[in-house]
Amino acid sequence: MASIRRPRVVVYFGVECHLCERALEQVRSLHGELEFDLDEVAVDGEPDLEARYREWLPVVEIDGERVFTYHVHEDAFRRRIAQAQTRL
Repeated sequence: MASIRRPRVVVYFGVECHLCERALEQVRSLHGELEFDLDEVAVDGEPDLEARYREWLPVVEIDGERVFTYHVHEDAFRRRIAQAQTRL
C-alpha cells in the first residue's frame, strides 16, 4: 500500500490574537484527523515575519501557498489537504 504524502501546514500567528487562537485550535483539531505536518510560527518580535504577515494574521499556508487569512474554513481546509496529498 502506498503511503500518503504529508503536506506541510504552517500557521503564522500573533500572541494574544483571538482570531489566531481560534485558527490554531481548528488546525490542531484537524491535525488529529488528517495526515499533514504542522508548524506553528509566532511572528511577534520577528521583523521579517511581522512585515510579511502581521496585517493578515492568522495566515495558514499549505506547502508554501497562502490558503487562509483571518479565518480557517474547515471544509475547504480538508479539500486542500486532500489535493496536496495527491500531488507528486
